Amino acid sequence: QVQLVESGGGLVQAGGSLRLSCAASGRTSRDYYMGWFRQAPGKEREFVAAISWSGGSTRYADSVKGRFTISRDNAKNTMILQMNSLKPEDTAVYYCAARRSTIVAVLPSEYSYWGQGTQVTVSS
Repeated sequence: QVQLVESGGGLVQAGGSLRLSCAASGRTSRDYYMGWFRQAPGKEREFVAAISWSGGSTRYADSVKGRFTISRDNAKNTMILQMNSLKPEDTAVYYCAARRSTIVAVLPSEYSYWGQGTQVTVSS
């Protein structure tokens, strides 16, 4: 089992920045891919970004490319999402997720472990 806890959400004006953290505990290992998803009210949960164990492979949703950066510190069992140039449409609950695989995945159903979520609100 893997436990995930997000932090760092909040309220920010458009154009501002936020840094989300995901702390992992439990049976983490080298074959875990991790990712960020988000869900706005009335919408389905959508992929934001994913990163391999080594950090050498990343993938981003087109809507966040060039603005968001995903990274991980395995020594601290932590994953980071740096969000810059935030837009009102980025407003959502952001979830950290993990899957036991070395292959990237972008569908929520492909991830086995989830955090409780952290709210990000971007005002215009």
